[in-house]
Amino acid sequence: MPVAGVDIGSLTAKAVILEDSTIVATSLVPTGHNSRQSGRRTLDLALEQAGISEGDLAGIVATGYGRLAADFTQDKVTEITCHARGAHFTIPEARTVIDLGGQDSKAIAIDGRGKVLDFVMNDKCSAGTGRFLEVMAHALEIELDDLGALSLESDSPASISSVCTVFAESEVVSRVAEGVSKVDIVAGIHQAIASRIYAMAARVPVEQKIIMTGGVARNRGVVKALEKRFASEILVPEMPQHTGALGAALIAGERANA
Repeated sequence: MPVAGVDIGSLTAKAVILEDSTIVATSLVPTGHNSRQSGRRTLDLALEQAGISEGDLAGIVATGYGRLAADFTQDKVTEITCHARGAHFTIPEARTVIDLGGQDSKAIAIDGRGKVLDFVMNDKCSAGTGRFLEVMAHALEIELDDLGALSLESDSPASISSVCTVFAESEVVSRVAEGVSKVDIVAGIHQAIASRIYAMAARVPVEQKIIMTGGVARNRGVVKALEKRFASEILVPEMPQHTGALGAALIAGERANA
């Protein structure tokens, strides 16, 4: 029987439906102000895509910061565990997970079974997260989805010394006033993010191979900047935002078969 995982994050809610360890449906919606409602909606959209009803599911597991509001699921599991499991399923050889979500960042060391060995999480500051990039894009009057490709055009990244969202925004405005090109400013922002994440990840044993999950993984400029800092290739799954929901679905399948 199929199972579902629902990841209710700070900015988006995602759902994954698995059947026989195969992804048969996915969905993503903005979280908005109501975590339960967005979680319910993303599950309903995935069920519709799969052509099944909730009664056909053998189990549902919720994860993410809004998981406790998901009263329509049987179990709630932390996003650390779910991202580790989802990352391992996607790239079994991965041993380090870098997750940059909407408002927090994580570095997770995992073993060959996807079990968490150690982790560090920053949920007190939005530096390096999707929210941080949204603020920077707004300050530069650039579409968020254009940041990654734009930064790859830079030959001389600007120096951005702050990764605090408020101070970095002020610094970006000052760089624009100084006549620094937006291309170089964006590249500088990505380098500042990479430095911050690298320092955080150093607190866990970083082992090859490294996989990046979360919405920021869709930004190729950030990925490239991280590859430079880690001196290693960063592997990005096809749907990095759905990794937590995938892990939750995998756990739902295990518990349904226990």
